[in-house]
Formats: sequence, structure tokens, C-alpha cells
Amino acid sequence: MMPPKKQHIIPKEQAVFWMDKDGAWHNEHGKLEHPKIINYFNQSIQKDDQGYFLCQTINDVEEKVYFTYEETAVFVLDLVKKEAGIELILNIPDTIALEPEALYIKADALFMETEAHLVKFTQKALARMTPFLKETPQGLSLDVGGTQTVLRET
Repeated sequence: MMPPKKQHIIPKEQAVFWMDKDGAWHNEHGKLEHPKIINYFNQSIQKDDQGYFLCQTINDVEEKVYFTYEETAVFVLDLVKKEAGIELILNIPDTIALEPEALYIKADALFMETEAHLVKFTQKALARMTPFLKETPQGLSLDVGGTQTVLRET
């Protein structure tokens, strides 16, 4: 049996980076711009009972860096129409099915509450949703496969 990995845990108060309400990464010098760094950060996001953190292993030491974020750390970057519905491409290494009844609007932003995460749609993903959105007397609704779901507002 292998011995357990050593862990180095950095609390969010000591992290030198954070995520804003739009899913952009920042450090003390401003917004991170390098796509490879942004992708590496996003693909390293994990969650436990302490919150969201970036995880990497260096020389047999697992480093967990908890970070500050606004609203959520999980974002819909894009979507793909499938026969069975809509698949959401996330900033973390995962995709999930769109659950129309779990959608809601808050402060002009679209969110979806799942069992694991609160997911926020980026502006690009929201723009890609427009063919499925309709204004109705009951409010904005989502039309997927002939089924309309009125989006609740909070």
C-alpha cells in the first residue's frame, strides 16, 4: 500500500488570485490574460466541504489552494444542442445537461442550481441560449424540444 500523499493547504485568505463574478481570474496585478494559464486554473478547480480550490501535485505533494470567488466558481462557457436536450460546457472539467426547471434569473444573469454546483452562464453562453428563449405573458421562457419552461426571477 502506498503511503498517503503529503498535502499543502493554502487557505483562501492567503491565495494570491481570485475569480470575479464573470469567471475571470485576477491577481494583484489585474486580470489574468494568458489563455493557457486561465485554462489550467479552470481545469484544476475542485470542490470539497471547505469550498472551491485549485489542486495540483508537485513532487508527491498535493497542493490545494482555496480561492475567493463572487457568486460561484462554475460557469457555462458554451452549449451544444443534442437530440435529448442541451449539453452545457463548463469551465471546470465537466459537462452537464441543461435542467430547465433549475434555471433562474438574478440581476440580469442566468443561473442553474444543481446538486453539486451553482452554475452561472457567461455572456457568450447566454447569447447562445437566445434561440431557445421567448418572451411570454408569464415572463421569459425556455423552449427546448417543444417544452416551454418559464424562468423564475429572484
